Amino acid sequence: MTFSIGIVGAGQFSGQFATLFQAHPGVSDVYVTDLLPERAGQLASAQGLAGTFPSYQAMLESEDVDAVAIFTQRWTHGPLVLQGLNAGKHVYSAVPMAISTDEIAAIIDAVKATGLTYMMGETSEYNPATVHARNQIAEGAFGRLFYAEGDYVHDMDLGFYDAYQYSGGENWKATASYPPLLYPTHAVGGVLGAWKTHAVSVSAIGVVDDRGDGVFDKDVSQFDNDVSNATALFEVAGGGSFRTNEFRRVGYPSHIRESRFRFFGTEASMEQLATVALWQDKQGVQDISELLEPKPTMSPDDPSLQHIAPELRAAFTSGSAPVHDRARLPREFDHLHNGHEGSHHFLVDDFVTAVNNRTLPSVNAWVAARYTLPGIIAHESARQGGARLEIPDFGDAPQ
Repeated sequence: MTFSIGIVGAGQFSGQFATLFQAHPGVSDVYVTDLLPERAGQLASAQGLAGTFPSYQAMLESEDVDAVAIFTQRWTHGPLVLQGLNAGKHVYSAVPMAISTDEIAAIIDAVKATGLTYMMGETSEYNPATVHARNQIAEGAFGRLFYAEGDYVHDMDLGFYDAYQYSGGENWKATASYPPLLYPTHAVGGVLGAWKTHAVSVSAIGVVDDRGDGVFDKDVSQFDNDVSNATALFEVAGGGSFRTNEFRRVGYPSHIRESRFRFFGTEASMEQLATVALWQDKQGVQDISELLEPKPTMSPDDPSLQHIAPELRAAFTSGSAPVHDRARLPREFDHLHNGHEGSHHFLVDDFVTAVNNRTLPSVNAWVAARYTLPGIIAHESARQGGARLEIPDFGDAPQ
């Protein structure tokens, strides 16, 4: 059984996924559309895709397309996802799910009403640290887990200026000010992807930017935002807490590892830094760095990455780590590029399998809500000077 898919947005990220969708034996044809038709044409030509559409609406109206994969600007995902579901298409969406509680609620309602597959492609779901912690939690190795930390530490100087100029055009400074806490899923999802609970309240603090270059300037920002770094402390259901950091001005080598995690239980703990990861219990410390280290499958100098800032290329070249279980993946992926610490292969396979088998994907709408909504509420908490706010919950996915 196969289905066809339309790529929405032919930017820096989508081409990597177009390759994987096209190679997957569960996908027939791959199409593409972009607001800049020449970008769609270039991607279709370079990868031999089935064709292009002049607009998203035209793609949705076509009977040749069964599903769409959305790789557009962060704040556009919610409305585009709803359009796709309401047009009868299965939807894969890049992160975040949406930027408001109402948008998230509407997506969940649409998935319920249509019975279609929705999946958010959160890379931290298959971050090696998250995978290992998830396995250890399942085995009870931590004892009672009571605290965790998740960081997304990516300095603007390390590739983000180029990326925002590429996607934002002349108005790029207005969009480069995107609030850090509205892009929470790499940090939150990495924690909750292992610890099967959900956040119930949050208190957050933001740091006003002082670079003075027009980015994170309220007078310029499309989002009325002047915060470049933010920290949030969440209470979780069942007792315990976790803390996340979203940093865009930070002296840290994000090109080596931009997401990192720590988990603490009554019997053991696990901590990850840029180049080392440790498992610790009451008897001692074990270096597990090699277990969590993906091996590159593509050179950062590969011609297909020429349009991506050198500082960002590591995210597109990583292979798989020893902790990853590749046995479930199609053999067509064995020699294809991977990315974001080995997650891309698994995310694509999750979506394709869910659509073809009519099963729930790993990061379905209800899981995506629990990865995204905490950041939305944390952003409001920071605007209120750290006020502790309750986080709504849409419950578990229906079985």
